[in-house]
Amino acid sequence: MKILFISLGCDKNLVDTEVMLGLLASRGYEMTDDETQADIIVINTCCFIHDAKEESIQNILEMAEYKKSGRAKALIVTGCLAQRYRQEILDEIPEVDEVLGTTAYDKILDAVDAALAGKQEVMLSDIDALPLPDTKRLVTTGGHFAYLKIAEGCDKHCTYCIIPKIRGNFRSVPMERLVKEAEGLAEQGVKELILVAQETTLYGKDLYGEKSLHVLLRELAKISGIRWIRILYCYPEEITDELIQVMKEEPKVCHYLDLPIQHANDEILKRMGRRTSKQELVDIIGKLRREIPDICLRTTLITGFPGETKEQHEELMDFVDEMEFDRLGVFTYSPEEDTPAAVMPDQIDEEVKEARQAELMELQQDIAFDNAQDMVGREVLVMIEGKVADENAYVGRTYRDAPNVDGLIFINTDEELLSGDFARVKVTGAVDYDLIGELL
Repeated sequence: MKILFISLGCDKNLVDTEVMLGLLASRGYEMTDDETQADIIVINTCCFIHDAKEESIQNILEMAEYKKSGRAKALIVTGCLAQRYRQEILDEIPEVDEVLGTTAYDKILDAVDAALAGKQEVMLSDIDALPLPDTKRLVTTGGHFAYLKIAEGCDKHCTYCIIPKIRGNFRSVPMERLVKEAEGLAEQGVKELILVAQETTLYGKDLYGEKSLHVLLRELAKISGIRWIRILYCYPEEITDELIQVMKEEPKVCHYLDLPIQHANDEILKRMGRRTSKQELVDIIGKLRREIPDICLRTTLITGFPGETKEQHEELMDFVDEMEFDRLGVFTYSPEEDTPAAVMPDQIDEEVKEARQAELMELQQDIAFDNAQDMVGREVLVMIEGKVADENAYVGRTYRDAPNVDGLIFINTDEELLSGDFARVKVTGAVDYDLIGELL
């Protein structure tokens, strides 16, 4: 039987998808990317913000048509939307057979069996469970890089965020299991590990009594075949001297950090439930740049949070202008039901949110273009992603670029390169965010 799998949302969700794909493959199911050929359709959903929720619902409705027509025999919904609106999905979309909660994805085989047997039900596990099925993940990222989810859930409870309610409390994956998983990925040809969690910087505190990300990094760096280790989702207040030291000492650890700060005005940060002040952010960023001068810093911001004044927005603009982040993304605030921020007074009009978002992105665009120009003349190590169609050119990434969110470098050469190869490249030009280079 053929299975179509649709994975929506973040890279943490993608890891869950890859585990489910591994379980299904172990049973002998055949994968397809053609919905017209699928006997079984599985949708791993997201509901972090309004747009993600709409995309998930739209995908479910579209796939329900194949179940309604009789082409598909089973329709299964998993992930965050499934956890949050499990009964509503069954009630409103009768074509859905099985709904799996966020900690029940290891039950995907049972869900398929139940769906094919004509059952319609919700499968849940404890919200604070940590599924650790013994199966080989089916890596879907092309083979030369893979995400390694080192923890699940979150204890921060920011006032705008629903994640703790649908993903549970913070809990780390045991280190020995992560090392084993990473070794298996390396054996499959993975050369870049990208560490993800709702918050990577707290890794190990629940298991080992202290933050242990630096210890994990040293263990992962020992794995033969792994060339790069990249860290995403670092809360700035949790960055330790030990983490900075490992980044300086371990050549495999990319000088790249993703620091979601969300805002820079103290009053807004406090209402968001964030744990840092503006000055603390300035101090942390300054320390990272002093200790690791070539570090690439990425961040995300929320604009239009309830009560945000024009002056507070301008303060954030000034902060971005001063800090000159290498990479930056901006979300408009999305009120999520059952969060404190959704019922705060002084909600901002959508047009104002979007105008402020556009202002921030225009400012960041200038900063990013200048940063790209500053790279011209530098020699960099590049991971090759693939060949440009019909041209003697290849596309790749430097240590400064996480896949799918950052920039690319284009290399003109008659030499034959393979995806996953590493090459020394001299940067010869820049077009917007992207770089142009030549092989050394």
